[in-house]
Amino acid sequence: MVFNSILFLKFIACFLPLYFILKGRDRMWLCLIASYIFYGSWDWRFLGIVMFTTILDYSLAILIEDTMDVVKRKRLVTLSVCMNLGFLGFFKYFNFFIDSFVSLLKVGGVTPNWHTLHIILPIGISFYTFQSMSYTIDVYKKEIKAERDFFRFATFVALFPQLVAGPIVRAKDFLPQFREEKKFEWNRIIEGFGQILWGFFKKVAIADSLAPFVDQCFNAPDGFSSSHMLLGVIFYSFQIYCDFSGYSNIACGLAYMLGFDFPWNFRTPYFSKNFSEFWTRWHISLSSWLRDYLYISLGGNRNGVFMTYRNLVLTMVLGGLWHGANYTFIIWGFLHGFYLVVQRLVGKSFGAVEDAIRMPKWMQTGLDIFIVYTLTCFAWIFFRAENLSTALKVIERIVSLDGFGWDTVINKFMVVKAFILIAILLISEILNNNWQNLQKLALYNMPFRVVSYSVLLWLIAFFGTFGSKAFIYFQF
Repeated sequence: MVFNSILFLKFIACFLPLYFILKGRDRMWLCLIASYIFYGSWDWRFLGIVMFTTILDYSLAILIEDTMDVVKRKRLVTLSVCMNLGFLGFFKYFNFFIDSFVSLLKVGGVTPNWHTLHIILPIGISFYTFQSMSYTIDVYKKEIKAERDFFRFATFVALFPQLVAGPIVRAKDFLPQFREEKKFEWNRIIEGFGQILWGFFKKVAIADSLAPFVDQCFNAPDGFSSSHMLLGVIFYSFQIYCDFSGYSNIACGLAYMLGFDFPWNFRTPYFSKNFSEFWTRWHISLSSWLRDYLYISLGGNRNGVFMTYRNLVLTMVLGGLWHGANYTFIIWGFLHGFYLVVQRLVGKSFGAVEDAIRMPKWMQTGLDIFIVYTLTCFAWIFFRAENLSTALKVIERIVSLDGFGWDTVINKFMVVKAFILIAILLISEILNNNWQNLQKLALYNMPFRVVSYSVLLWLIAFFGTFGSKAFIYFQF
């Protein structure tokens, strides 16, 4: 069941009235049952993994809190981490490591007759595993108390708006919200609906419209000109942004309507002036999770320059591997780690050069944004490509400048449509970030809100590509 499907519209139409009719624990039971139905609609067998993760971390957190022995507490939290990562590793990386081991043996002249298992990846396992595991770690660090109400904790893990693709919510921020009685509020309904509309526009009108062009480029990079392939990479950068941030907008909007406040997962990342800033704007719930539970645990920047650089690269490589079992994701993560290291090495010097040549501030900002965006697009090539060979072919076609020009671009109507949609997106984000009066109008002026929502509905209907196309991050 995906947000952009008729089935989900029927599901939410049944859920919302019941949610506001019921109170207290009855409402929590409704959320839990509805969330399991939502998740089970993909494959009911994987509900067992969600339930096992819930029972495991609920039980271990209580044991950790009730245990005074330091060694025993450490063993219990280690058990939680190992069990969670063990399940994640088996379903997500088993085939990858077996295939890599077989390839290594073949290099040594050994050809084993092993058959890789066809293991199906449970949807959303990376998201709810990290969410549940971080809860246990926070209890161990005594940052929060263990939740004693099992069904409240189960609802925290499985609540359907963010279950399969985030944002990854923290227990210390989200569990207290379950103790508050949620009232029906028109302002929340209307504002949440606006977020949902904006999310649908980004997903259905932009991401799904760009998808055929991008798929065409990456499926057969040898068959297109340099300029066509360059457009394919640029369009992919906006496809994945609009697809994932669109999902996050819908999830946050749904949660807001229900009375919950989710953290924002994206804040105009392509306007970042450096890569540290980029990772405070892109997939914020994951990047902050990696910072708090991995980078800092590795030592952060506390043990000298070399160890800081090592920790940055290692964190980003593991962040890349989190996305999937493929060398292309590892390279994508390494590139971003490398960018962060280079930024620390030459960032101040580059800024000093810009100041020394008296470059205007607006020009400095534009140049910095252009450099960050260009390098981000280069890394996206590896993220999107099915394998390393395809990624290298895409790069080769672009740098060859073979047939570079507008005349060699195929499907010009699609390209013009894409640029119009991207322009609407960027103008909206610039206005939203820099014109505070626009935000006040959207919040408090009903005529403005009606007009803006009507425009969004028209844009979705006019430009939208319909067909219940799954969100990209469902595969992670």
